[in-house]
Amino acid sequence: MATYELNAPLSDADARMLRSGDIVYLSGTIYTARDAAHKKLSELLDQGKELPIEFKGAVIYYVGPSPAQPGYVIGSAGPTTSYRMDSFAPRFHSLGVKASIGKGIRNEAVKQALKDYGGVYFGATGGAGALLSTCIKEAEVVAFPEMGPEALRKLKVEKLPLLVINDSVGGELYVMPDLAAVGLA
Repeated sequence: MATYELNAPLSDADARMLRSGDIVYLSGTIYTARDAAHKKLSELLDQGKELPIEFKGAVIYYVGPSPAQPGYVIGSAGPTTSYRMDSFAPRFHSLGVKASIGKGIRNEAVKQALKDYGGVYFGATGGAGALLSTCIKEAEVVAFPEMGPEALRKLKVEKLPLLVINDSVGGELYVMPDLAAVGLA
């Protein structure tokens, strides 16, 4: 396991060098999108319309931040459960998305897409949304403002602490042991 400081958007080389268990402090531009935003982006693609963000090298944070208090850039910004975006993620990776940030496990199609397109899945600490929000230096709604917390946002982050859960070579941090092999079955 290694520790890296990387800047988003990510290059193919950045994503491919990471391995499950690595720690990454991410700075740069990332985007927020949850279920509803993923659906809208997918509909735009189906209609052949231009996307409001650049997918090449993009990092998408599965978060619906709470409103900012006076004097703050954003409210609490903790990760949401990632599997709700699994039906969209392979397509988005095929179009250039390099990483997603969330919590929980991913399905086999997402893991295969990470291998096929050289992507990674980062875990952010659930329950630490207020702390994670201190790494967000700018936040701007760039699409779907009518969706409130689920709007598509562009964030400028500084040293956002992440853990590589799934990597581009099939490594996975959330591997369940063979219970029989360890005498528990």
